[in-house]
Amino acid sequence: MKEKIILGIDPGTNIMGYGVLRVVDGKAQMVTMGIIDLRKFEDAYLKLGHIYERVTGIIESYLPDELAIEAPFFGKNVQSMLKLGRAQGVAIAAAIQRSVPIHEYAPMKIKMALTGNGSASKEQVAGMLQRLMHIPTEEMGRFMDATDALAAAYCHFLQMGRPASDAPHYRGWKDFVNKNQDKVWNNKKS
Repeated sequence: MKEKIILGIDPGTNIMGYGVLRVVDGKAQMVTMGIIDLRKFEDAYLKLGHIYERVTGIIESYLPDELAIEAPFFGKNVQSMLKLGRAQGVAIAAAIQRSVPIHEYAPMKIKMALTGNGSASKEQVAGMLQRLMHIPTEEMGRFMDATDALAAAYCHFLQMGRPASDAPHYRGWKDFVNKNQDKVWNNKKS
């Protein structure tokens, strides 16, 4: 009975969500989910330090085998993207420091994995998680950042079950031709 712990993180600069899944015999169950509240910090660098400390603490408490983190959404506001990227980077650095492998998922990929709809709302994702994992309503919390983080972990759980394809991969025609000399008609030989 192999057990795997997956930590999911939804990066944020005001509220950062986290969720922990335990996978046993191919079944996922929620261990915990919550938020790191960063709103009390005025200074951006103090926020980053707090993110590092809290993520490190969560890693030390739950000893995850892997980290699934949501990639920043590319919006119109460059400053927001920069801040979000820094928050994500600090969370990743905490995982790297503890030798936890990192898997990054686009928000659309996470939504698609859980709901079948890449443009699902946060409420739809939370509702699907609640049904899939039988989470009591009182444990859902009031911040969608926690359920988004748990969704990242669950998306990774779903990806784990898919075997890698044996189909060959090519980086274009030239690569195909080089790897398939026996299948390519060569005009020079005729």
